[in-house]
Amino acid sequence: MSDTFRNRLMFAVALVLAAIYLFPLYWMYTTALKTGSAMFATPPKFLPSDPQWNIYADVWQSRNMGRYLWNSLVIAFGAVSLIAVLGVGCAYVLARYRNVWVEIGLFLILMLQVLPASLMVTPIFVGFSQFGLLDTPRFAVILAIAAKSMPFFVVLVRATFMSVPMELEEAALVDGNSRIGAFFNIVLPLARNGILVSAILIFMQAFGEFVYSKSMIQAVELQPASVGLNSFMGPNTNEWNNIMAYATIYVTPILAAFVLLQRRIVSGLTSGALK
Repeated sequence: MSDTFRNRLMFAVALVLAAIYLFPLYWMYTTALKTGSAMFATPPKFLPSDPQWNIYADVWQSRNMGRYLWNSLVIAFGAVSLIAVLGVGCAYVLARYRNVWVEIGLFLILMLQVLPASLMVTPIFVGFSQFGLLDTPRFAVILAIAAKSMPFFVVLVRATFMSVPMELEEAALVDGNSRIGAFFNIVLPLARNGILVSAILIFMQAFGEFVYSKSMIQAVELQPASVGLNSFMGPNTNEWNNIMAYATIYVTPILAAFVLLQRRIVSGLTSGALK
């Protein structure tokens, strides 16, 4: 098998997998524009014959999506800020001070990623209730997201710090910098790309968080967009075009941000692969 044929075969396989992966998104966008009868037509139409462009404005106003999206942004930015402040120092320590106990601690941190949010929500809810944190439900959700996503952030940022040569820190110490000064003046600027990418990935996860928000936030005016989407669900749900329009408004900003930042995300994820 020649290299040219192999490359073409791999490219064709990649196109097929990409089409399979992206088809649900395409169907979401087209279903949002269909009329009620067109949604259930047999055979289904892959392009709406009479696009209902006004549905986005109707859903935005009727569901008060501005409030939902604002709450999602508050929760996502709060979680990212808390994780970045606490996780950067933790990742730096794990990257610089290596011994068997650090490796064991890192393994225990990684084990936290195995636990699903649906398993952790009950003990977290009980603990937060006893400490009175549920009186500020958005802050409680931020803490829960931070606890769940911190291991992921630490592992990614640790790899970035490990790619920064220790000789640079030693040279900064020789020049009169303190350990803290060397960290802020030398290490942190070199690792900012990996930290930024990790923060972006955490933001995307937090922006779509549902389990903790649904369990801890009872006030409608404080609920994020993920819980607002769930409000469509019911025993006799048939507003599929409205549901898809809501999902389109909710998902499109994240997709656009991912497309615009994909090069930086890939480079940040691979920054610690080679030293």
